Amino acid sequence: MAYRALADATMAVHFLFLAYVVGGGFLAWWRPWLRWPHLAAAGWGFATIVFGLTCPLTYVEDWARRRAGEQGLSRGFIDTYLTGVVYPERYTLQLQILAALLVLASWLIPLLKGRAPS
Repeated sequence: MAYRALADATMAVHFLFLAYVVGGGFLAWWRPWLRWPHLAAAGWGFATIVFGLTCPLTYVEDWARRRAGEQGLSRGFIDTYLTGVVYPERYTLQLQILAALLVLASWLIPLLKGRAPS
């Protein structure tokens, strides 16, 4: 039961991290100290797409699910929980571009308004 709870908690943290990658730059407008953690998170998100890296959270969830006697993750987090579930697979590239545009906008809008990151 503890492994199942760990797997579920890891999944929830992974969803929150993904939301932070996409929207964390907008949070930094409110709390400027979030700029640098967001830059790191967005950089990691970019690297996972460009270089095909697997997030450590995926490994943790897969390990915990297998220890709980469940089927592990046969694919990555996004492929398991979002692609084909929340949106059709054919829109993956468009959603990646949209996410990248949101991240860029969250950083460029303050710069264009003269509020450069500290």
